[in-house]
Amino acid sequence: MKSLRYIEGVATVRVDRQRCVGCSMCLTVCPHRVFTIQDKKAALVDRDGCMECGACARNCPTEAISVAPGVGCASLIINRWLKVLKIGTGGGCC
Repeated sequence: MKSLRYIEGVATVRVDRQRCVGCSMCLTVCPHRVFTIQDKKAALVDRDGCMECGACARNCPTEAISVAPGVGCASLIINRWLKVLKIGTGGGCC
């Protein structure tokens, strides 16, 4: 999802292609479609689209994916949406 960005170049998601078995579970669970399969292994196609939710790492059967999940990116994106829609955020962090 090229329209959703937090800060370019800071996403913590990583793929260990040696451990990957190409099951494509990461493609299935990723809400922002940051993965693809290349040469029968997972690869990042849009690292900056990652919101670090951790779904990919939690569902990887070989623990080939690592990410430091947190709510920072998601919180910022949601607050930006709310501001664009002119909906009060109730004193959120951003």
